[in-house]
Amino acid sequence: MAELALVQSINLALHRGMAEYPEMVVLGEDVAGNGGVFRATLGLLDHYGPRRVLDTPLAESMIAGLCVGMASQGLKPVAEIQFMGFMYAALEHVCSHAARLRHRTQGRLSCPLTLRIPCGGGIHAPEHHSESLEALLTHIPGLKVVCPSSPRLGYQLLLAAIADPDPVIFLEPERLYRAPLQSCPDDGLSLPLERCLIHRRGEDLSIISWGACVQDVRQAADILHQAGIEAEIVDVATLKPLDRASLKASVAHTGRCLIVHEAPGSGGLGAEIAAWLGENLWSELHAAPRRLTGFDCIMPYARLEDRYLPSVQDIVDAARALVEGV
Repeated sequence: MAELALVQSINLALHRGMAEYPEMVVLGEDVAGNGGVFRATLGLLDHYGPRRVLDTPLAESMIAGLCVGMASQGLKPVAEIQFMGFMYAALEHVCSHAARLRHRTQGRLSCPLTLRIPCGGGIHAPEHHSESLEALLTHIPGLKVVCPSSPRLGYQLLLAAIADPDPVIFLEPERLYRAPLQSCPDDGLSLPLERCLIHRRGEDLSIISWGACVQDVRQAADILHQAGIEAEIVDVATLKPLDRASLKASVAHTGRCLIVHEAPGSGGLGAEIAAWLGENLWSELHAAPRRLTGFDCIMPYARLEDRYLPSVQDIVDAARALVEGV
C-alpha cells in the first residue's frame, strides 16, 4: 500500500467526500484550475466539474459569506483559506453567522461548512503565511476546531469534519504537508471528533500537543526513553470541543503534564488546558502543569523561524526539568 503525505491524504479525503455527498462544493482561491496553493485540491475539477469546484476572487470575506449562504440552504461547502494569516477577513462571517446560525434559528437551520486552513510555521514563508490562531478560533462558541498531526489522521478527521452538521475549522500544519509519509488507505473510515488520541503510553509525565508539534514530541519521547523517562503522548486533535475526560485520565495517571504548541503562550490553548487541569486535578498532580510555546511575537522570517518554534531538544529539556522538579 502506498504511503502518503498529509497533502495527499487531504486530497484523498476531498475526493471521497465529493463522491459521497453530491451536495458538497469545493471553493477558494486557485483551488480549481491550479489545485490550490499546496495542490490539496488537485484533480477535483477534472472529476466533478466547474459547478462543484469553484475558483473565487482573492476575497476571504466573500468566501466565508458564500459558505454560510450555501450551508444554510442545503449544500456542504468546503472552502480553502490559502493561509491562516488571511483568516482575519473571514472572521466576521465565521463568528457572527456560521457559529450562531443553529442558535439563532432555534435549530431550524444548521451550517455544515468546513474551512480548510494551512497553519503554522516551518516552511520559511513570508508574513501572514505562518500564523497559529487556533486559540482565537477555539474561543468562539458554535465552532469546532480540528488539527491533525499525521496523514492518516488528516484523512479520517477531514471526512468527519465534512460529515458534521455544524461549522468546522480544519487546520492543516504546513510543515507536515510533504512529510512524514504514512499508510493511508481510501477506506472511507472517519474518526469521531471531540476525542484525544494517545500515541504512546508512559508513567512519568503526559506531553500534550497537536498538529506539527506532535511529531517533535514523538522524537523527544524516544530520547527521553533512552534517559529512563517514559512520556505519555496525548494528541489533542480536536481543539474545540476538548476531550477533557481523556486529558484528565492521562494526567491523573502520570501526575505531571507538559503542554507543547507553537502558537504564542499568552492566551494560548495551552493556558486553557493547564488551568483546567490545575482546577480539576490539583490533589493528583506532582507538579504544576507547564507550557512550552512559541514566543509572544509575530512569527519571524526564515532566518529566525527555527529559533521561534519549540524544538525537539526544547521538549526534552522541559520534560526532564518537570520530572526532576527543577
